[in-house]
Amino acid sequence: MAIHITLDEILAMRGMTAKELSRRINISETQLSLFRSSKVKGIRFSTLEKICIVLDCVPSELIGWKQEKN
Repeated sequence: MAIHITLDEILAMRGMTAKELSRRINISETQLSLFRSSKVKGIRFSTLEKICIVLDCVPSELIGWKQEKN
């Protein structure tokens, strides 16, 4: 898939665990894990906003795109 999630890298740079982030943005660890592993079809803008606020980042730092070569 050309879309990739870089949340783990951002968490590491901020010294925060996924468990702490899920608690601070009030979503389940399971839902956050699904997002981190790119196993979701979408994410609510309100959830994305909460993540960005807590991690002091912008959405483009969390979601990347790399063109696949055929």
